[in-house]
Amino acid sequence: MPYLALDTSTEHLSLAISTQQGIVTRNWPAGQKHAEMILPCLAALLEECQLTMEDIQGIAFGNGPGSFTGLRIAAGITQGLAFARGIPVLGVSTLAALAAGCDADQVYACLDARMNQVYCAAYRKQDGVWLEEIAPCLCDPDAIPVPSGDNWLAAGSGFAMYGDALKNSLGTRISSIDATRFPLAKDILALALPDFVAGKGLAAHEAELVYLRNKVALKTHERISK
Repeated sequence: MPYLALDTSTEHLSLAISTQQGIVTRNWPAGQKHAEMILPCLAALLEECQLTMEDIQGIAFGNGPGSFTGLRIAAGITQGLAFARGIPVLGVSTLAALAAGCDADQVYACLDARMNQVYCAAYRKQDGVWLEEIAPCLCDPDAIPVPSGDNWLAAGSGFAMYGDALKNSLGTRISSIDATRFPLAKDILALALPDFVAGKGLAAHEAELVYLRNKVALKTHERISK
């Protein structure tokens, strides 16, 4: 069944739809124009897949951490589309999606959090399943948690902005760096699909946004008053 995923947590707009032929995905550099781009881009992707929103059975979205404005856009669009169709939603960690998109079994995911800080987490793949070794956290670049073992792939915009400080903290535990990688909707969808199939989707108002800077997770109806 067709499912939709979207991410607006970074300067990119990323969309994906599962089809009988596999996941179809498109990504655009959006800057600060996510809100005006997302619906026209979604309409174009649906047309490309020869689908309409009536065909979509659930929506997954990057629920953070990331740009506060971007996260609110993703949640708002997801909530509106899901309410209109009466379909379930799932929020997926942007850091987990970042790791899942890498060609590695151990990923240290790190995104620029602005204000001279980073969002980071560490994940290992075991028997095809991603396991969280270090939970998502907000840190100064020179005070990040260090994973156990070696041969970690370091990925994400945090390494583009604060590469020297992060490399000093991680030392020889990292084997390579991909500072250009960002969370992609196709990886959000791949992580969410097993839960959708298992009936674990949530009602639209139960979806959470994760704001690590405030150390809270807000449901979409709660974010409106913030």
